[in-house]
Amino acid sequence: MSAYEGAPDGTSQGAAPRTTEQLVAGATSAHEIGYGRRPARGHGYEQRGLAYLPGSQLFEGKFGRMFRLPPFVPSDDRIAEIAAVMEEQVTGPSPELDNPKIPSGYTYLGQFVDHDVTFDTASSLERQNDPDALTNFRSPRFDLDCIYGRGPVDDPFLYDRDSGREKLLVGRHDDEDDLPRNSQDTALIGDPRNDENTFVSQWQLTMLKFHNAVVDLVAADETLKRGSENTFEAAQRIVRWHYQWLVIHDYLKRIVGDEMLAEVFDESGPIPTVDRRFYKWHNTPYMPVEFSVAAYRFGHSMIRGRYRLNTLVGPLPTFSPGPVADDPLGHFGGFRILPPFWTIEWARFFEVNGAGADALQPSRLIDTKLASVLTALPPEIGGNRPSLIARNLTRGARLLLPSGQDVARHMGFDVLTDAELELPGGGPAPLWYYILKEASIQANGEHLGQTGGRIVAEVFLGLLEKDASSYLRNEPGWRPFLDSAVDGDFTAPDLIAVAGHGLGVTDLPGPGPTP
Repeated sequence: MSAYEGAPDGTSQGAAPRTTEQLVAGATSAHEIGYGRRPARGHGYEQRGLAYLPGSQLFEGKFGRMFRLPPFVPSDDRIAEIAAVMEEQVTGPSPELDNPKIPSGYTYLGQFVDHDVTFDTASSLERQNDPDALTNFRSPRFDLDCIYGRGPVDDPFLYDRDSGREKLLVGRHDDEDDLPRNSQDTALIGDPRNDENTFVSQWQLTMLKFHNAVVDLVAADETLKRGSENTFEAAQRIVRWHYQWLVIHDYLKRIVGDEMLAEVFDESGPIPTVDRRFYKWHNTPYMPVEFSVAAYRFGHSMIRGRYRLNTLVGPLPTFSPGPVADDPLGHFGGFRILPPFWTIEWARFFEVNGAGADALQPSRLIDTKLASVLTALPPEIGGNRPSLIARNLTRGARLLLPSGQDVARHMGFDVLTDAELELPGGGPAPLWYYILKEASIQANGEHLGQTGGRIVAEVFLGLLEKDASSYLRNEPGWRPFLDSAVDGDFTAPDLIAVAGHGLGVTDLPGPGPTP
């Protein structure tokens, strides 16, 4: 089937190629992909601005395009055919599918980062005035507004009143910490998506505690403040800059590989420089759909089908197909109060000293195989389209993304052959599928390949470069300095150590750990 045949929903096919503008005009809105149909914003939630998007390059707005390339619009039948070969379909331990280079905690750190840069703080009035967000009210940034919201004045419910609203509010029940929640157990956090599963929820809680620990450091050392900063403002800056550092030097380095990071981010001189060949804007950065709908969805292939959470809990499936409330202790789905004895042991997910360090769980390889649990997500996350594989492929078609071959060719990279892609019947590959297969072929699934790695690295570093409050813009020679930082570096394990969450044994009361 030609890349130009058929409407995005596969219901009509024409013999003659159609222009991008005609495809845009006839495209079905992505609203049926779970838009606005659940009480919480899970994976099915569609970001404002994704429903209607110009077909050509757009350098302004909330969402835009990096490339002006012909769209590849597979039919629904073709999407189903590709989705069918992307399921892991394994039972029992499968160490050959594991990625020893990336511990499993980075899967959910990546989800947290995604929520950070796509968080939307527009007011209800602005939403009504701009229903499709073609004008951006907030540039994407690594600024942790999923933690801080709009600050202690505008979002006081996020802050601890007893601390003078310098610290973030932490909930507690059943003798363990949890996200703060209202009387109906809904999390009181800056971004509701960060309660989507147990792992990202526990990372959100870790970030709350990280901020609170830094507040104590600033209160004890006035020299950490700059200018007219108060304690909260100084702590917020220090937290953001350490977080930004680890996002680039720990997370992104693992995801794109040392070589690609060095190509895009040159730190050999006194002032780091960013080489952006493809991600460009006029005034403020936008979120490229090639990134948000394809390249950055590599993390879905890293999800394991089962995890052990701590000494007591697990292994359990990541998700179960029914509502969370049907079997609250049988999976790690979120949007609910943390069950008793469910505090995470982070040493099972990151290379950190703590309980469970001898049982570190790696992520899955970055490839075209996704855990079977992702084909039947709970309704709180999946909405009316429970297969994450089909959802990703459908959204790419709805948003008229180009084929992976066309993008790789345009970027000047090696183009995978039909034999390497292993698609049924050959032909163009959806960009998301192509990026996953490229990682498998070019990097053995340990990190992204050329096309995916370049897109992700340029977007990450471009956002940090343009952010007026980032360390890279304000003080490019800055280095982390918190106690756990070693030789001016700072990693996710260092952040966990400062926060102090998830390092002890989670066990039943008694003389010692359960055998």
